[in-house]
Amino acid sequence: MDPWADDPYADEPAAPLGLVPVEGRGSLPFALVHGESLLAAASWALTTAGATLYDLGVPFAQVQEQGLDLVVHDPLCPLTPVEFLREAVALSRATGAVVVGVRPVTDTVKQYDAPTGGPLRLGATVDRDGLVALASPVVLPAAVLAALDDLPVDDLAGLVVELSRRFPVQHLQAPALARRITSTDDLEVLAALSATGG
Repeated sequence: MDPWADDPYADEPAAPLGLVPVEGRGSLPFALVHGESLLAAASWALTTAGATLYDLGVPFAQVQEQGLDLVVHDPLCPLTPVEFLREAVALSRATGAVVVGVRPVTDTVKQYDAPTGGPLRLGATVDRDGLVALASPVVLPAAVLAALDDLPVDDLAGLVVELSRRFPVQHLQAPALARRITSTDDLEVLAALSATGG
């Protein structure tokens, strides 16, 4: 007789692995938001969302052998809501696609030409409707993770570009609190946004 036959959770998928990378991000992951480092805030959100954290000291082959989905949560998106992380994992599991949190682009983007030895020339304005800004997380299904040779998380945008060449990638619009910061000025704006209910 199957001992799990009456277990209502027997069909639940295993918790995903979680990674909060700091490589390639300078000292910003250790800046404080609401009294905690960005690294601690992102790690708390990821574990609260149900992921099991690991660090890059674990050999990549061992991570792949786990046969689990992986949620990469960038500490430069430190206030990404727990509910959004869960939503991204659920969407990845439902579709089998890599799911990437993104934000709409609101800045004006211009084409440019930089001829050798000449002045920079601005060109046409790029239609923002076709652009997105990378946020967090990036959810990799176990099958995708198993097919990779390595996991270059020091450049998350580069990783997403590479993944999109080989696997289905689905964008999921992230809330304003999931925005990526690039400076302490950005962090102050994000902290103020969260203090007002964001």
